Parts: sequence; C-alpha cells; structure tokens
Amino acid sequence: MTWIGRFISSSVGRKQIVAVTGLLLCLFLVAHLLGNLLLVAGPERFDEYALFLEERPLLVIGGEIVLIVLFLSHIGLATRLSIENRAARSTRYYVQGNKGAETPANRTMLISGVIVLVFLVIHIWNFKLGVRPQDSLYWLVVNTFQSSVGWVVWYVIANATLGFHLSHGVQSAFRTLGLQHPRYTPWIKRLSVAFAVLIAAGYIFLPIYCRWFVEPLPR
Repeated sequence: MTWIGRFISSSVGRKQIVAVTGLLLCLFLVAHLLGNLLLVAGPERFDEYALFLEERPLLVIGGEIVLIVLFLSHIGLATRLSIENRAARSTRYYVQGNKGAETPANRTMLISGVIVLVFLVIHIWNFKLGVRPQDSLYWLVVNTFQSSVGWVVWYVIANATLGFHLSHGVQSAFRTLGLQHPRYTPWIKRLSVAFAVLIAAGYIFLPIYCRWFVEPLPR
C-alpha cells in the first residue's frame, strides 16, 4: 500500500482530508456569496457576471470538477468518520470525556451536513437547470423567490443550518490540522463563529431581498 493509501485508510488521515476539503469549500462559499451579492446591483450587472462565467467553459467545468471532488471527499469521509465514531465511542472526533465541550453544533454535524447536501442539490436544480425568463439568470433567481414564500423559508432554514454547521466545522478543521494554542484557540473559535454568522447572514439576505425588495419582472 502506498503512503497515500495508508494516509487515507487511517483515521487521522481521513480527519485531515475532511478538514482541508472543508476549509477549501469555505473559500468557495465566500467567492460564491460575493458573486451572488451582485443581485443587489440589478439584472444587467448580475447577468454580466453570469455571462462572464458561461463564456469560459474550461474555467467553469474545471471548477465544477474540483468542487465535486471536494464535496464527495468531504461528505464521504465525514460520514465514514461519524459512523466509525458512533461504533467506537472511545475514538470520537471530539473529546468524549469532556461533556462540557459538547455543543448542539458538534453533536449534529452529520444531520446538518445532510440538510446542506439536500439544499445544494435543490439549489443546482433550480438555478443551473431552470428555465431563464428572457434568458436572464437574474430574473430566474428573483422569480423563484417571488413565486412562493416557501422558497424563501426553505433557503433561510437551509442557510441557517449551513451557518450552524460552519460554526463548529471551521474551528474543528483548524484543531484537526494542529493549529491550536492556549493563547490563540479562543480567538479561532470566535472567528469561526463570526465567519459562520456572516456567511449564513449573507446567503439568507439574498432570498429576502429578491422576494420583498425587487420589483417583479414586467409582463
């Protein structure tokens, strides 16, 4: 077995891969949010951004392949670790003996991860495969949220869950990679929570803005 095989087959190796892929996905969340915030700039600016990406298929396809690998690696290995940890309580991802360290976020990482995965599939179905009014991605997004308040509620719940997942996942990733110190760890925890709140708030803002602060597409 090669060193790569030994690394992946070990519990420590799998945890580190989950940590690294999770942090890389956080970078994607930031970039994706910054792009989506162009919705506030109006249809022309947002559709220019969408067209810029669509005119570069190699960039888009390459990025999508990387994201698929990251998502599958992160979800698959995280699920395996969760199953292993439940089967062997003495090797839990968090310190089992310290009950005070447990939080609702770290106890429900698998559940919140599944909810985020379902949200991702629905999100891609809606906005990558959906029919665009007047060939405009902007109006596809806006019309989706204006068509039913249920979509707004679902996106708020899903992105709040994402923030909940990130609030523990980011600090856990740093800890898994050995980036902890009595002096700096409290700050890492605070920054992780702040990052989670900002990401969740940004994504929650968008459906609310589209639903109640954008004039409907003229008929």
